[in-house]
Amino acid sequence: MTESIKQNKIAIILPCYNEEEVLPLTYRKLQKIIVELSKEDAQTNLVFVDDGSRDATWQLIEQMCKEDAHVSGIKLSRNVGHQRCVWAGLSETVEKFDAMITIDADLQDDENTIIDMVRQFKEGCDVVYGVRKQRTTDSFFKRWSAQAFYLLMKKADNDIIYNHADYRLMSKRAVKALLQYPERNLFLRGMVRKVGFKEGFVYYDRKEREAGTTKYPLSKMIRLSFDGITSFSVAPLQFITIIGLIMMVVSVLAIVWAVYEYIKDHTIQGWTSILVSLWFIGGVVTTALGVIGTYIGKIYSEVKRRPLYFVDRSLNL
Repeated sequence: MTESIKQNKIAIILPCYNEEEVLPLTYRKLQKIIVELSKEDAQTNLVFVDDGSRDATWQLIEQMCKEDAHVSGIKLSRNVGHQRCVWAGLSETVEKFDAMITIDADLQDDENTIIDMVRQFKEGCDVVYGVRKQRTTDSFFKRWSAQAFYLLMKKADNDIIYNHADYRLMSKRAVKALLQYPERNLFLRGMVRKVGFKEGFVYYDRKEREAGTTKYPLSKMIRLSFDGITSFSVAPLQFITIIGLIMMVVSVLAIVWAVYEYIKDHTIQGWTSILVSLWFIGGVVTTALGVIGTYIGKIYSEVKRRPLYFVDRSLNL
């Protein structure tokens, strides 16, 4: 009697915020992926996590759940942001699946690489990262700002993966390890690498959005970048310390020069240099206080230990 092959249970988690225009197209595309994964002995479910959408996103998810038993829906009580939405999807599914894949609902990340992710998972990888090959579809400003962000993060933390966002596969044990992190200020693309375990990579070209509009305008990108750097590194504080030391050395040199000029009986005319110096020092001090204040604010947020999210409704889970 031959032993039956155990099917791996895979969840594809899709955080959604006002995605009514693209959701039907996303569902049809992922249905094809589910068929391909069945050939890899993988039983796959789609898990849509509605992050407090204001359009018909949840109504569409409800309809899909009624028509397809392999579609699940999680409705959060309010909008909590992309990182917490992904966290909610992982938290609510970790006990039910062997591996979880997170991918944005707009499917600009190439969904076809999911098949290769599952194959690497079956070969023993606990975390498989989706990494963009290049940024040809981005505008010049977005490409430049993204490269600057990854450069800064690389300086702050060598573990960061260049051109990787939140498209990845994680095994059950990797997700359980990740969920043990207690912080409230989430930067998942940095936190996941701290888990360890065996890693794999898939590379793809990012596509243009086929419907709807981006939910990550410039303001949110800047906020995520700043949160990533300050939540995951003390590099800004170290930078302030270096600037302070440099300013102290410059001040000592300026004092020596001023004493020398006084001994030589040279009268220093004008107030411009004094005014510029005061503005410069004042700007540096104010910036330093702002950075320190940001860290204090994050500590304040952490110690309150407020829940990251609340589930309003869930279907087919």
